[in-house]
Amino acid sequence: MTPAEIAPKDRLIVALDLPSVDAAEAMIAKLGDSVTFYKIGYRLAYAGGLPLVTKLADGGKKVFLDLKLHDIGNTVSQGVESITRLGATFLTVHAYPQTMKGAVEGRGSSKLKLLAVTVLTSYNDDDLHAAGFRLGVSELVEARARQAQALGIDGLVSSPEEAEGLRKIIGRQMNLVTPGIRPAGAAIGDQKRIMTPGRAIAAGADYLVVGRPVVEAADPRAAADAIQAEIAQALG
Repeated sequence: MTPAEIAPKDRLIVALDLPSVDAAEAMIAKLGDSVTFYKIGYRLAYAGGLPLVTKLADGGKKVFLDLKLHDIGNTVSQGVESITRLGATFLTVHAYPQTMKGAVEGRGSSKLKLLAVTVLTSYNDDDLHAAGFRLGVSELVEARARQAQALGIDGLVSSPEEAEGLRKIIGRQMNLVTPGIRPAGAAIGDQKRIMTPGRAIAAGADYLVVGRPVVEAADPRAAADAIQAEIAQALG
């Protein structure tokens, strides 16, 4: 799906970073029809949450399966092939060339869309250098974006700070999914490269991943509705 075809309501992805399937289903019930798109990551997936992907998809919801796969190409390919049967809309892999190539092969002709994680939003230049990378965040994000585009990846996961620059590289055909979204006044937590929902959309993001500001809110539905309203306003 190209950015222009995305329904405004689908642009908010609520991260179900919760300890159990019961907790996730309770949150989904609270959010009701205000949210159409959910993220299932490590915490929930490893707590028995993979069947929830299919349950949500069968119920008309979209699911972003955030597993950040990274292994030898053949292993990634086989894993992605299995994941295609779950009904997820998006799946993340780390943006290493062999990993991305294996994921594209494993996806085959299925409808699963692959997202490459460029640089985690909890990293800054110092973190990359400590990990042995020569490049800083901006340079590494740009290099990985070009590789992902050449290999047939459908979209990128990156900080909203990189969204405007990435649009100049990848144009409008690839989706940009941005975590590190914090409404004005929300706690930053462990993120280092953040932006408000409206600014992220204005910068070129297509989908915004929001977890704690929604699921830890006193009124999760009201929090989600407020973010949806800010997205709609930014889209004009």
